[in-house]
Amino acid sequence: MSATPARVGPNAVIQLAIVLQLRLGEVRARAVFARAGFAPMLDDLPDEMVDERIPAALFSALFAELDAETAASIAEEAGFATADYIMANRIPGFARTLLKILPGPLAAPLLTKAIAQHSWTFAGSGAFSAAPGSPIVVEIADNPLAMPGCAWHRAVFERLYRSLVSPRTTVTHASCCHDGAPACRFTIDISGGGPSRASAS
Repeated sequence: MSATPARVGPNAVIQLAIVLQLRLGEVRARAVFARAGFAPMLDDLPDEMVDERIPAALFSALFAELDAETAASIAEEAGFATADYIMANRIPGFARTLLKILPGPLAAPLLTKAIAQHSWTFAGSGAFSAAPGSPIVVEIADNPLAMPGCAWHRAVFERLYRSLVSPRTTVTHASCCHDGAPACRFTIDISGGGPSRASAS
């Protein structure tokens, strides 16, 4: 008997669909979903956890259907939207307020711990680890949702830390499972000392 496939949050699908439709229109959005083998899903977006293979196929189709720059931009925007959803619907208001008023060095470990406790929602079968410090180092071994540059994950992390810890936060992506590395590695610098390819704007 095969193991039950790991599941991830539906926003990996929902926000991608929304951004595709807004940016490129219905026809191009449907082409991406069709290439992934999930064209009907565009008309009936999930509202609960999904098999990680669905967003993995959609992310792969995104880069196959579009040029790399456009695909990365759309993945990034979907990542920002996913983080916005998390902040609005999954983090209690008192916790958001507390994180925002605490000094960054105190808020960062609290947010990192919360992310680690819910990592299965975006890491699926991947093994998540986070090393607190300055900077914070996050790894997702065997990341099932890896893509070139991991624009989606990078944007999620950047939006969360910029919004709740420090607006100067930068996120770099040093290694990637998509390129054959054993883990996707993200460095999160709340002091703004490192470069970033994502933007909170």
